Amino acid sequence: METRKYKKLPYGSANFETIRKEGYAYVDKTRFIELIENEPNRVLFFTRPRKFGKSLFLMMMTCYYDCCKADIFDLLFGDLYIGKHPTPNKSNYIVFNLDFSGLNTNSEQEFKESFNRKMKSSVLSFFREHPTVPNASEIAHKLLNSNGDIGLEALDYVFQTAENCGKKVYIIIDEYDHFANDIIAQADDLSGTEYYHKMVGANSIVRDFYEMLKEYSKTIIDRIFITGITPIMLDDMTSGFNISNNISIKGKYNEILGFTKEDVQFLMREAGIDPAWIKLDMETFYNGYLFHEKGGNTVYNPSMTLYFLNEVVDLKDEYEHIIDENLKMDYGRIARLFEDEQNRAQLLEIVTNGYISGGEIVSKFSLDELRERQKFLSLLFYFGLVTIGKKDNRPILRIPNYSIKNIYWEYIEKLTLARNKKIYINTSKLSEALYLLAYEGKAKQFIEYIRRTFICDLSNRDFMQFDEKYLKIILFLNLKYANYFVPLSEYEVGAGYCDIYLMRSAPHADLPCEWVWEIKYIRQKDADNPEVIEKKCEQARKQLAKYRNSAFFRNRKDVRFLSAVFIGKKKVEIEEI
Repeated sequence: METRKYKKLPYGSANFETIRKEGYAYVDKTRFIELIENEPNRVLFFTRPRKFGKSLFLMMMTCYYDCCKADIFDLLFGDLYIGKHPTPNKSNYIVFNLDFSGLNTNSEQEFKESFNRKMKSSVLSFFREHPTVPNASEIAHKLLNSNGDIGLEALDYVFQTAENCGKKVYIIIDEYDHFANDIIAQADDLSGTEYYHKMVGANSIVRDFYEMLKEYSKTIIDRIFITGITPIMLDDMTSGFNISNNISIKGKYNEILGFTKEDVQFLMREAGIDPAWIKLDMETFYNGYLFHEKGGNTVYNPSMTLYFLNEVVDLKDEYEHIIDENLKMDYGRIARLFEDEQNRAQLLEIVTNGYISGGEIVSKFSLDELRERQKFLSLLFYFGLVTIGKKDNRPILRIPNYSIKNIYWEYIEKLTLARNKKIYINTSKLSEALYLLAYEGKAKQFIEYIRRTFICDLSNRDFMQFDEKYLKIILFLNLKYANYFVPLSEYEVGAGYCDIYLMRSAPHADLPCEWVWEIKYIRQKDADNPEVIEKKCEQARKQLAKYRNSAFFRNRKDVRFLSAVFIGKKKVEIEEI
């Protein structure tokens, strides 16, 4: 009997043609071509968080629509949905791709020069990749010898070629907002800079480009598909390009990118991964994204998932790294979002509870409006830092998964240490305390370390608004120093939401126990009041008893229940039930 040949997983690859020709595992998303083609508007705008598979999807669309790929259509699409259900526009366009990443935003002049170079190099790449179109080599030669300012004029070569071929043009733009995000990251505050508005405002080269597309859409351009991370620049350029339709948060496109649970199972079969090798709950780490309240299935982040599955292929059940370091967002850019006190307060609410109330996503807004609560939360949604959810039948925006929680915690850590210069983390003592907690079941040393290191050094001003949510954040920040546990906040156990559930992490499946913690805080002014202290302790006992008797934990002998009542700066009452 012939041994089955398993397929490679396309982690980090956006080259659709290579993936198909070289036999990589591929999750078929081609059915969405049909939906896109049937949209009444021919100029479409679409966003998803970074590393969500946008570039691969665009390369798939390019291969499907480009007339120059017609001779390999069956090879690329024959066994896929769209190969079996082709649309009228299959292989019917001259497709021109643009990717706006990598532009120089150091100054207005450098930006303009790099924009022109990008346009010229993209047109040159088009003719090199389409050697059979009329006069391809001659045009490429002209472009190579033209001056650096040719920029937008280079597009005329593409349009003229399409006309000579008797074809219409399909414009596909990736990373449309990449340079805008770079400019925002350099801004002094959330209102942006004059520099940003010059780049996208009237008479800018960006506005000229989109006005050019709008004009040519009357003749040679038949369709345009634009992708990016946020719609923030869309609003700023609307007056020059008010012909697009934003399909980002339409329910029928919820699964256009990302993997469903069935997709993940398919990839595991294709790659020959034994489910027994998986020692973690992949849904907790990588799933959870919902882009419309009626979207149906939540989806996994594809890059996170492929990274992990590649680790499993290489190491079987001996893997250790479960979060892709390449996915961590630039902290400078995140810092800009939270410099405003109101936005910082929302950040703390999200990190503490895992969600924030309110679920309405704004489909278009400007940089200048980010102090408005719903628009700021919408920006977090587009970045993939929150996603759509419900709690007690109320709309919320929630953290999608544990991997994204780690991004929040690392930002909070930097913010905490920046604002409290006196705090010094003794990593050797912290490591020892975490080991005792994990392998010897001794929680006191870790909790006392938190009190001495973080609580004792806080100023009276810090304590004015200090409460249990800050305590939980501090605990989470320190628990992540060793990956013994997956600390989950406000975890639903049927009988309520426990403050902290310390679930074993996959690399430490041999831990003797898991923990449920109830955290209480008594203000400094009540630190000497025994009645207040006893009342808090009793509340914690009752809540822990309720969790312990819940269906989720009732028959578990490997879970311990502990309350930690912090009393001002002075002490902490620790009790296990």
